[in-house]
Amino acid sequence: MLSTLESLLKLARDRKDNPIDGSYTNKLLSDKSLSKAKVLEEINELIDAVEKDVNKTHEAADVFYHLIMYLEANNIKIEDVMSELDKRKK
Repeated sequence: MLSTLESLLKLARDRKDNPIDGSYTNKLLSDKSLSKAKVLEEINELIDAVEKDVNKTHEAADVFYHLIMYLEANNIKIEDVMSELDKRKK
């Protein structure tokens, strides 16, 4: 499970450092407006899927992918997010 997340982070960071023409990932990383719009769209699709009890896993995966790209595009490191979450443990 964690290896999949690590692979996704590696992909984002590799594409940031070594862009590939035509890459959807690169479009998200370089166009913050697109990235923001996709996160909002995917979250709404997930909410709709949960309410209708269909495609929940698929839509949740879309949210994770787009959120990771949004975070990376805005220089928010997942390591810092995890550290913040760790601080909130009670």
